[in-house]
Amino acid sequence: MSSLNFDVVRQKMIESQLRTWDVSDPRVLDLVARTPREDYVPRNYRSIAFVDMNIPLGHGQVMMAPKLEARLLQELELKPADKVLEIGTGSGYMTALLANLGRHVVSVEIRPEFTADAAAKLAHHGIHNITLEVGDGARGWERQQPYDVILVTGSLPILPETFQQSLAPGGRLIAIVGKAPAMEVKRIRRLDARAFHEDSLFETVLPPLRNALEPARFVF
Repeated sequence: MSSLNFDVVRQKMIESQLRTWDVSDPRVLDLVARTPREDYVPRNYRSIAFVDMNIPLGHGQVMMAPKLEARLLQELELKPADKVLEIGTGSGYMTALLANLGRHVVSVEIRPEFTADAAAKLAHHGIHNITLEVGDGARGWERQQPYDVILVTGSLPILPETFQQSLAPGGRLIAIVGKAPAMEVKRIRRLDARAFHEDSLFETVLPPLRNALEPARFVF
């Protein structure tokens, strides 16, 4: 598929998937239009880079469907001065989007091979306002906190309080919480040192992060 064809398919995806799923922020639409998602998907899935589906990355992890990526990006309300924490680098595509809208992105990935692959792609596209970390961020990542924005790119059966405590005042956290088939996209705002406000935005389903905190099991 030629570059011109990718441009056409990308624009069709924006019109048929993003706009019809309440993605209307012109900054997000413009960014998606000029970011080559096809360069971040695994090579054997490149021809379906813009299909409305999760794309397998291996090890049970996926690259989110385009409309979910864009909707989450919109709901984060990123500002140019924001310091961002991304849990789950994955393909590096969401990292690229976050880096284009925020000041700096710290992205944490448990699988070194994912980090290495994403690093090469991000460097190729001239994205340098990022710090890629290899580690387990499923229960929080306190290094370099506080953050203005936190995005968790895999689901969590339970949202550890560590994440919201890592927010700066005015900061926003988005995580997909619950177990299939009942998962909610939650946005938490830090109002001040002690107060938070939580919104339930919509439902979706996504594979869990490795080593995610599980609910306590009662034994009778």
